[in-house]
Amino acid sequence: MARTKARGKAAVDTARTESDRYLELKRMLEDRRREILNEVHEKIKDVRSEGSGSMMHPEVGETSDADIQGDIEFALIQMKAETLQKIDEALARLEDGEYGNCFECGEEISRQRLRALPFAVRCKDCEEARETAMQRERFLSQRRGASSLFIDMSS
Repeated sequence: MARTKARGKAAVDTARTESDRYLELKRMLEDRRREILNEVHEKIKDVRSEGSGSMMHPEVGETSDADIQGDIEFALIQMKAETLQKIDEALARLEDGEYGNCFECGEEISRQRLRALPFAVRCKDCEEARETAMQRERFLSQRRGASSLFIDMSS
């Protein structure tokens, strides 16, 4: 009987821990999402206000600077939008019970990694292995490309 109670208490503790982790991860993702949305809205507001004021009497040199600045602002907004999409995907994985576990090895992704990169899909070790493999593949494809420059003209 005491053994059954101990197992029941352990199951409750595990469920509580998983629930706490779920709530912490959900809060973290939603906070990050809200933060990025605010940044995007601010950028859009800034671009609109700067665009309307500087279009009245642009100097020749200022227009190319303004174009470059506009391109940079647009690129930043695009990057933030992509990050928002990744966070939305992470929230969907969280709801499905798939968030926080590595796609490669299935192990739990550390909280520190998820705080730094809330939409991470791999643990640190698997991500490093993937990056190393990608670098190796790029190196090999560059070598193959370089060797094709030397064509045998004797035939």
